Amino acid sequence: GRVKGKQYIRDYDTIIQRAAQQFGVESHLIKSIIMAESSFNPNAISKSGAQGLMQLMPPTANDMEVHNPFDPEENIFGGTKYLSLLLKKFNQDKKLAVAAYNIGPSVVANQNSVPLISQTRRFVEKVMKYYSEFKKHGD
Repeated sequence: GRVKGKQYIRDYDTIIQRAAQQFGVESHLIKSIIMAESSFNPNAISKSGAQGLMQLMPPTANDMEVHNPFDPEENIFGGTKYLSLLLKKFNQDKKLAVAAYNIGPSVVANQNSVPLISQTRRFVEKVMKYYSEFKKHGD
């Protein structure tokens, strides 16, 4: 598993770095979302219909002006733009922004905490675990 992940990360690293700079989001956090959402598979589709590397739902992709969610560059730029908006909304609180990425901003805003939804809690834990690993190893 690890080696394949690393190769993917290298393939998309340039796009991730550019998106990180453009939207002011840490590249480690973008990678962590991609890892948790799709394991770096650009063709991933979830049961709920989320698409591509950052698993954008069609309405979100539309809002972020992503025309082809299976194009890694469009997907990463759209997903990072969305993540940057969530980070702003939740005062740069990563856990709340990541929870909102998973379940939607209104649910998180209403409770002002990570909601007691097991899927969302698991997602936040997973992303934060990857995030600390990426920070530690710096790749």
